[in-house]
Amino acid sequence: MHDIEPFFKWRDQYVASLDKKSPFYERDYDEFTFTNKIYNYYIHPQWDDLGSNTLFAKILFADYSKHFAIIELIGEWNDCIENDIMTLRQNLIDPLFDQGIYKFILCMDNVYNFHADEDDYYMELYENLSEEEGYLCLVNSSEHVENEMARARLQYYIHFGAALNDIDWRSKSPNHFYKEVDRIVMRGTQRLK
Repeated sequence: MHDIEPFFKWRDQYVASLDKKSPFYERDYDEFTFTNKIYNYYIHPQWDDLGSNTLFAKILFADYSKHFAIIELIGEWNDCIENDIMTLRQNLIDPLFDQGIYKFILCMDNVYNFHADEDDYYMELYENLSEEEGYLCLVNSSEHVENEMARARLQYYIHFGAALNDIDWRSKSPNHFYKEVDRIVMRGTQRLK
């Protein structure tokens, strides 16, 4: 796992540690010291610590005028023991929401497991984002992660599933990726009305 770096090809357009509105503003990274672990496995030092023992993140891009952020995750999303949705909300989503971001795209390629608990935080998040016509969507989730989320009935609060999977987002610009995801989410939302 220590070889898995956050996606870095958009760094010429956005760097969270240089963004005064980012919760990771002025964060220093040591390229040679591996300190963060998921269970017994060290992870690359470029991943940002959210305050969870099992889930780490990287803000890859944020556009405050278009109100969206693209965030890559790594690890295990564990609401049952770690209450990761609360940690993710308090330490990443809410600070960005306060800065005008209300469309969140989470790249799930490196999220290996999901363990559900209550859906209260998801319901509250959905209500807050919906007031701004926003959303939280998951791109490229593993089938077993999606199945667990569906068993927890999270599809009523966040967007995930077939249309959002198999997107080759790394080959796109952040704006093209956002537009593709936004079109999929809006099309699905229109069908629900």
